[in-house]
This record gives sequence, C-alpha cells and structure tokens, in this order.
Amino acid sequence: MIKVLHIIKSLGRGGAEMLLQETLPYHHKNKYEFHYIYFLPWKNQMVSGIEKNGGIVKNFEAKGNLGIMMQARKVAAYIKQNEIEIIHCHLPWAGFLGRWVHRLTGVPLIYTEHNKQERYHWITRTLNKLTFNQQNHVVAVSKDVEESILKYIRPHVPVTTILNGVNVETFLRNKDRGLALREKLGIAENAPVVGTVAVFRFQKRLKEWVTVFKQAEKQVPGLRGIIVGEGLLREEIEAHIREEGMEEKIILPGLQTDVKPWYEAMDVFMMTSVFEGLPIALLEAMSMECAVVSTNAGGIKEVIRDDVDGLLKPVDDWKMLSAHVIKLFQNKTLLDKYGCAARNRVVTTFSMKAMVEQTEFLYQSIISLH
Repeated sequence: MIKVLHIIKSLGRGGAEMLLQETLPYHHKNKYEFHYIYFLPWKNQMVSGIEKNGGIVKNFEAKGNLGIMMQARKVAAYIKQNEIEIIHCHLPWAGFLGRWVHRLTGVPLIYTEHNKQERYHWITRTLNKLTFNQQNHVVAVSKDVEESILKYIRPHVPVTTILNGVNVETFLRNKDRGLALREKLGIAENAPVVGTVAVFRFQKRLKEWVTVFKQAEKQVPGLRGIIVGEGLLREEIEAHIREEGMEEKIILPGLQTDVKPWYEAMDVFMMTSVFEGLPIALLEAMSMECAVVSTNAGGIKEVIRDDVDGLLKPVDDWKMLSAHVIKLFQNKTLLDKYGCAARNRVVTTFSMKAMVEQTEFLYQSIISLH
C-alpha cells in the first residue's frame, strides 16, 4: 500500500476540495491509502464524503495562513507516524507548508496548481516563485495554468498538465428531481432558468452575472435565476440584486452540499468569470446536460469549444453573454443541442477515471525515483 497525504487549507465546497472527495472512489484502494490534512475546521463539508469512501481525515486547526505554517512540525510528525510516502498539496498556502514539511521529512512532494500565477496576490505570487523548486513535481489543472507557471516561475522541477475531471456516472441528470426542486422553489415546470454555482469572490464577477441576467430577462418572459454558493461578497451581491430590482427573479439558496438537484433545475449554466483555472462546477454542469454560456476565461476555453460544446464570449465582452442566453431560450432545439453537446464533451474528454489514471501514474513514477 502506497500511503498518500493530501494537504489543503480547507475541505469546504470549493473546486479543489470537491476533487479530493470525488476522485477518491476511482482510486485503486488495494494499492493506495489516502490521508487528508486540512486547517480551517469550519470549512468541513467534504469531510464526511471522504471518510465514507475510506479516506483518513485529520484537522490541525489554524485561524489563518500564518497559523497554517505553524503546523509544519505537527504535519511532519503525522507523516512519520503514519509512514506517508507521498505528500500531495493543493493551492498556495498548503504548498508553502508542504515544501517546508518536505525539507523536514524528505518525503516526495507533488503540488497541484489550480490557478494562474498572475491572479494571485503579489505576496502569494512572490512566495510561490521563491519556493517553487523545493518540491519534486507540479501538476497544472489546465494548459493555461501550465503556461502561466512556465512564464512567471520558470521552474526547474517538471510540470505536468492533468485536466480536471468529473464523475460522469454520478453527475447524471434526473429530470424528476429537478422538477421537484423547481416546485419547492415556486418555479414553473416550463419556466426558463439560468444559474451558476460559485464561491462568492471577485474572480466570478457575480454582480456582472446579475447584470447579464437582467438584460436577458427583458426579452425572455418568466426567466428565473439561481446562484448557488456562499462567500465574503454575499452581502454586496445581495445589495446589487436589490438595486437591479431582481430580488423576485434570482434565488440565492446559499451553500449546498448536494448540488445535483440545483443543476437539474437549471436549463443554462452561465459563468461571467474574469479568470479561472479549470472550474469543477463547469464540468459538473456540463455532465448534468446544462447548456453553457460563459466567458472564455482561463481553462474554460480548453473545455468549451465555442459554438460546439457551448457559447463563449471574450472576458471583456461579458455583457454580450445576454445575447447568447436570449438565443438559447428562444430556440428550444438549440438549447437541447448544447445541453447534449456539453454532456458528450465531458464524457469523452474530462472523465474522473482518466484524471485518476494519470494521477496514479504520476504517483508510481515518483515512488520509482525514490
């Protein structure tokens, strides 16, 4: 049994966090034992799912980034006690900690980068550049992320792109479940619904999402909106919804551990992001046969081929997304076509199975070198 330790800041509902839960059932349990360390105890939505699938989870409580770094010796002791053979870190502050622990223990370290370097705070970006070569291998979640690493970091360690995947067997549309949720929300069975699932932070541009929705709503009778998620900008987004007079049209249900019914209640999944790595929510929505309308930020354009798998606009032309939404709701055949195309795209290219196979191959190559 190869013992792998994943280190991540939290196990709340974020893209990287969701991947840890969703990939676990696909791994070869007769070959690998997976451990997970996280630091923010109030962000623990993925813990039960990981434990249910055999993962061993440990919380080393820390209140902030500096507190996380203070846990290095505890993590090193855990690694020694549990005979961990590979450390796999996700996102910058877990990466900084992991590189320190790597120096303390000598255990091989893999780091997965989920975002482009230029999108990080300058302090985070600088620390990343200073410490980046203190690890054995780097995984980028998209070619866009890999190119950013090569441009801004110029690393001496190898970088491999392993595209994010989705569980296409689990994320399978159930029409009845979607209709039941619509009824609960007071949304008519045939009402047009556009939605998104996101952490409420700057990069998602949810205020812009509301603006696009308002423009589309003028020409799509009965259009309803759903924004699933939570975050620091919630009050600001709620205020913007009120300012735009959309409080009766857009539903904000908050954080949802089970997002499948929410995708099933949507016809169109819309993203207005200014930057992305390779968003898990996008892959989930596509697997659930939502037609996609989005900006072409980051790895999104590696997933959606414009006018083939969905409809895209350049990041700076986000206002034009409303035209795509209107077009889809005025043509049911087109709406269904893009929903089916989205599903086919993830099944053939972005399956969880392929992602896990590539990750396990990397684990084996790292072990063979050490």
